[in-house]
Amino acid sequence: MNHPFVVSERRGRVATLTLNHPEVRNAIGTHQDCLDFVAAVRAAQEDDSISCLILTGAGTAFCAGGNLKAMKERNGIGPLQSPDATRANYRRGVQSIITALWECEVPTIAAINGPAIGLGLDIACLCDLRLSTDQAKFASSFIKLGIVPGDGGAWILPRAVGLSKAAELIFTGDSYDAVQAQSMGLVSQVVTSDQLIPTAQALAERIVCNPARTLRLAKRLLREGQQQRLADVLELSAAFQALAHETEDHREAVDAFLQKRAPQFRGA
Repeated sequence: MNHPFVVSERRGRVATLTLNHPEVRNAIGTHQDCLDFVAAVRAAQEDDSISCLILTGAGTAFCAGGNLKAMKERNGIGPLQSPDATRANYRRGVQSIITALWECEVPTIAAINGPAIGLGLDIACLCDLRLSTDQAKFASSFIKLGIVPGDGGAWILPRAVGLSKAAELIFTGDSYDAVQAQSMGLVSQVVTSDQLIPTAQALAERIVCNPARTLRLAKRLLREGQQQRLADVLELSAAFQALAHETEDHREAVDAFLQKRAPQFRGA
């Protein structure tokens, strides 16, 4: 299902979500943009036949962040007429995107086709894997506008690049090219523009060939592992493992290994 701001395409067990406002470099300016984004992510989450998401942008940008015109006019997802109204506006707009991506149990690949700025950078960093073209640019540019990362970037970026590098990104607001982004761990691969989507699709296929239910358990375990004590993660790991041991795909994997043949997973 497509939404005005997000075009969804399907190939096997892989869904590609494309941010589709190229005329504004896929900037997010309205609550409808946020609703469309959240709906697309949740639709994939609720579809058990999807085992990987690719997130990319139409045109020359991945996502330029928030829409500055709407910000100036105080009629979008940013400031409104009072601090209390603005605070509520962030909660129901920008932060709903962040929450949807964080809670999504489908493994997610950001195919960063161009600039990922501000909110766009933080959206990319919430994806599990990140690839970019050699033309991409990256910046946590909030400070250049006299604001802070209202989307949770102060929590997101340190988990992607470490506290010191996140502080550099947030305090300077500087822009970094794809090579610099790779060196700091923002992206794992840099490829040419024509190879970005094929590379992301090939990576997705390496993921979706594995047991579907266990993939989602593994994703949830990674998420919980970023915010809980080791003792809690061990307890959760034991519980998830107990579930995984009862799946048909686990039994098929063991049988295939012992019989020296390729497994045939069914997502059960």
